[in-house]
Amino acid sequence: MNDRDLTRLLQKDPDAGLQAAMQAYAPLVKAVLLRILPQDPRDVEECMADTFVALWRYAPRLEQQATPLRPWLAVTARNKGIDRYHTLRRHTALSLDAELGETIGELAEFDRAASEAADWVGALVAAMDLPDREIFLRKYYLLQSSKEIAAALGMAENTVNTRLSRGRERLRRQLQQKGVTRHA
Repeated sequence: MNDRDLTRLLQKDPDAGLQAAMQAYAPLVKAVLLRILPQDPRDVEECMADTFVALWRYAPRLEQQATPLRPWLAVTARNKGIDRYHTLRRHTALSLDAELGETIGELAEFDRAASEAADWVGALVAAMDLPDREIFLRKYYLLQSSKEIAAALGMAENTVNTRLSRGRERLRRQLQQKGVTRHA
């Protein structure tokens, strides 16, 4: 069944459409979510359900725009997983990476809103030279392990870890220069 047929089925018969969508795309969605939420399978199942409900809700728009479902589902699953991760982190103090959490935890509050703080960090990471920018994006955006990054970039794992450590330190210094200070 092609994507257009699937989006039409979702609109015509939601139960059959969701069953067909899950049969075709559940392994992809689960793989994306397991990279973000490996601790509890219930969180993965909940986000999978949310992802497929979103597919059902957006089916008319996806059909109209002829949006390919595979990448749309991967991005939607990733976003649902990250949202769930942030919710869990607020409640149980989970951490993607202890060193990054420590770095962020040591930084003082920005003078401006938290969304502006995220913009600063995003701009500083975007301004990094290659391969450091690539390493940071792979580690903290794509959630790849140092071993996976090393293999993808043809580096030693120790080199990746060293570049991450130095990059976090540079990021910390740059944020401090922009008015960020350590917590008391």
